[in-house]
Amino acid sequence: MTYPIEGGCGCSYIRYRLAKAPMIVHCCHCRWCQRESGAAFALNAMYEADEVVNLSGDADVVNTPSASGSGQQIARCPKCRVAIWSHYAGSGPVTKFVRVGTLDNPDLMAPDVHIFTGTKQPWVIIPSNVPAFAEFYEREAVWSAEALARRLQLMPQIEAYQAALR
Repeated sequence: MTYPIEGGCGCSYIRYRLAKAPMIVHCCHCRWCQRESGAAFALNAMYEADEVVNLSGDADVVNTPSASGSGQQIARCPKCRVAIWSHYAGSGPVTKFVRVGTLDNPDLMAPDVHIFTGTKQPWVIIPSNVPAFAEFYEREAVWSAEALARRLQLMPQIEAYQAALR
């Protein structure tokens, strides 16, 4: 795939650019993601927050409950209300989970892994060549060495964020 790639909301008020590949692309089949997305799953590409370059518009960040009880923050266009990315409780604003469907060409990012398949819709067929887990997984067993190195670089910021919550 050739980078950069771009995406945005439905009304084009918010536009963003991604200069490189994500650390991982999750296809989450948990019931919470099904409810929140209104679909059979959520498809999110994980990036370092500063790798999601804002080209136009400012998102509204909405605190939203989650199954973990820790919640998430969903960045939505203030005009068309499309969800652009999320900040999950574990890493907070240090990472952005970009909604793959908001890419100008979402075909570019197939899932690297399917998670929480224990609650997937029975009619969803997961390809046999893509890792799938009934719940979550061990990061070191699934992520590429390059993605693990990128996460390691973020750890001081993630730890500072988590410490500030205590």
